[in-house]
Amino acid sequence: MKAVIMAGGFGTRMRPLTINLPKPMIPMVNRPIMEIIVDLLKKHKLTDQIGVVFYQPEIITEYFHDGADFGIQMQYKAAESDLGTAGSVKNCQSMIGKERFVVISGDVLTDFDLTAAIKFHEQRKAKATMILTRVENPLAFGVVITSKDGKIERFLEKPTWGEVFSDTVNTGIYILEPEVLDLIPEQVDFDFSKNLFPLMLKENMPLYGYIAEGYWADIGNLDQYRLAHQDIFNGKVEVNIPGSRMNKIGKEIWAGENCHIDPSTKLSGTVVLGNNCNIGKNVKITNSVLGDGCQVEEGAVLTNAILWRNVAIGAEAQVKECVISSGTDVQEKANIFEGAIISDNCTIGKEAVVKAGVKVWPNKVVEDGAQLSTSLIWGDKWARSIFGQHGVTGMAGIDITPEFAAKLGAAYGASLPKGSTVVTARDIHKTSRMINRALISGILSSGVNVHDLQEMPISVSRYAVPKLTAAGGLHTRRSPFDPQFIDIKFFDNRGLALSSAKEKGIENLFYREDFRRATMEETGELGFPHRMLEFYHEGFLEALDKKAIQDYKPKIIIDYAFSAASPIFPFLLGKLGCEVVALNAYMDETKLTKTQEEFQASLKQLSDIVPTLRANFGVLFDAGAEKIFVVDEKGHLLPGSELLSLFSLYSYRAKKGAQTVVPIHASHALDELAKANGGSVKRTRTNYYSLMDAATQKDVTFVGEPDGGFIFPTFAPFMDAMMSTAKLMEFIAREGKSISHFLQELPKKAQHTQNVPCSWELKGTIMRHLIEDTASDNRELIDGVKINRNGSSIMILPDADAALFHVSAEAHTEKEAKDLVHSFVEKIKKWQN
Repeated sequence: MKAVIMAGGFGTRMRPLTINLPKPMIPMVNRPIMEIIVDLLKKHKLTDQIGVVFYQPEIITEYFHDGADFGIQMQYKAAESDLGTAGSVKNCQSMIGKERFVVISGDVLTDFDLTAAIKFHEQRKAKATMILTRVENPLAFGVVITSKDGKIERFLEKPTWGEVFSDTVNTGIYILEPEVLDLIPEQVDFDFSKNLFPLMLKENMPLYGYIAEGYWADIGNLDQYRLAHQDIFNGKVEVNIPGSRMNKIGKEIWAGENCHIDPSTKLSGTVVLGNNCNIGKNVKITNSVLGDGCQVEEGAVLTNAILWRNVAIGAEAQVKECVISSGTDVQEKANIFEGAIISDNCTIGKEAVVKAGVKVWPNKVVEDGAQLSTSLIWGDKWARSIFGQHGVTGMAGIDITPEFAAKLGAAYGASLPKGSTVVTARDIHKTSRMINRALISGILSSGVNVHDLQEMPISVSRYAVPKLTAAGGLHTRRSPFDPQFIDIKFFDNRGLALSSAKEKGIENLFYREDFRRATMEETGELGFPHRMLEFYHEGFLEALDKKAIQDYKPKIIIDYAFSAASPIFPFLLGKLGCEVVALNAYMDETKLTKTQEEFQASLKQLSDIVPTLRANFGVLFDAGAEKIFVVDEKGHLLPGSELLSLFSLYSYRAKKGAQTVVPIHASHALDELAKANGGSVKRTRTNYYSLMDAATQKDVTFVGEPDGGFIFPTFAPFMDAMMSTAKLMEFIAREGKSISHFLQELPKKAQHTQNVPCSWELKGTIMRHLIEDTASDNRELIDGVKINRNGSSIMILPDADAALFHVSAEAHTEKEAKDLVHSFVEKIKKWQN
């Protein structure tokens, strides 16, 4: 039985350690990770091995040769291009032959019992078996759910929290029958999880999952690399450590050949020394690995450090929780702090300080006494995920700094073709202006041009992207939810929110830190288009029944909330012949964020003014002029679900058989409304990208969500408070009736919502319990889990940015809705214990 070792990865997130070394050859306790995998396979009698190589293949082939020195037989298959995981194995089909085989990554750390997994595969008569494990955070992996006998029922590659339905994940280790290779096309990018396994599920082929006991870690980034060493030190994983175990009671000290350790040296915890190491007087080493030929001088202190080959540590130097690559010289009294990464052949001068999280690329020099707080080549160490549910959000001056913004702009620019154009805009706050300028600098440095709209609402910024044939865009603003935070929203070439795949692509470029730089001649150009508002005005008015509104002459009250819509919308309202009373119709950077009390006070004021002035309705804009909050002519504030139903009703009245789209958690009253009016309603995920993408689909006439955001695809596929207000005027003008009249026609459902705190580590576990608990229910898994029961429904959605679950229910009565929520809240609490 053969084994195929996937050893072709670039190790992007392991940079700068992988600049001169393929990721499978990175040392783990002084042995390449791939060698540990080779040993594991050998232990389970899988000695006929094939290495699939791509990036720097000669380093792998020169180390293992034909495998004889390792007690195995090793062959190699080099790919000429990236064919994906399954495509790369297909490329080895002639070498695999007609026998069962195992596929395993060459850069994971595991001690799984492969023999037991193979036995399971044989007993189930499977065509393919995934080896699975359970993890605390399943977002970076393929999530899997199996039946009791292990048959795969559902899986999803790298989900968001809303899509997580289990903490059981795909480890990338497979047992396959040879005929499975016939399902894979030749010389085509084809992936196991994205292509092959969905095909097998569709064809109802015997695809099984074996949940393995033991240790497994995907060494996907630098933090995981360091933590995996600590797991070895703590005995969590079985690994053969090279060298001889020294006779030290209560300590795990391993030393290679020809090591000199001064008697005054203090070694504690687990310490691994390679061959020819020299440890000087009064040195203290705790839980650390030193590669062959390392030299540590008198009084130095090493704590949780990983040193590769031939590293020199000077006298009284302090090295803590960092990785230092081969050939680097750390001179006397230098300090290297937590999370720092020093690449090959660097010099860290006397009394120099390398601060936490800094990365130093190969062959760099940090001068004596220097304080290095940013990486040599580029940037700090940032959070593992830059993008959140609402774009890029962080505290101004701490998370979102000019340095961060310039780097993010450069990463975004590098994701686009050189010479293309990006639209940028911002709100009026001075910090937004500063961050916007830093973003622009980064974009220009990548050879991408910028059209800066300066102060502009988000909706107009989105509208500008396709109108100016730009490749994308972004908008910077002060957060409407927290006055200390900045939001950066990115757009694709349609003006829509970026897909998660695009966001991850930008993140990968951001973390690589060596992305494209333009020469002086290629630097992007900065321009300021002046006719953009004319284009917006024209498109806006063309999307409305102007005559109906002009004839009706509606009277409305608008609270602009100091937004950038205040200098734009009055011109359009004048063209429509409306009578308008405007509140807060000027821009004020100090009032872009409202507290909950201020927001409620604004709504109360609007509710009082509208009936007093006998207006048709009143509208409050959000700070970004994307969403609206509406008060009818009687002063009644419409809940978001009621306003969504109102616009849905208008869609069905305006076009026979209209199709609307709403998020999965929207009320089922919308289904009754659609049925009664000859229309149809489709549900999608709750994030903005899914809603906007739905608006681009054929035959969709309206997209809305119950928080005040509405999309009218005949105008643009994104939310715009000005268009939503105009469409509401168009509705009452065409029908000649008040809003309160239409509210009486809308079906009603009782609703109740509660949030349940849950640690990030347990979210996957909770979702697995939830899937198991509701296996016999009528449920939807579009986003989170929605369960439908006898005219009632319950929605459980893990929050993408906070450690909690949202639990919401609707039923015929308020008591039924509360009881339904309470029952699942108690289950979630119980499953956490």
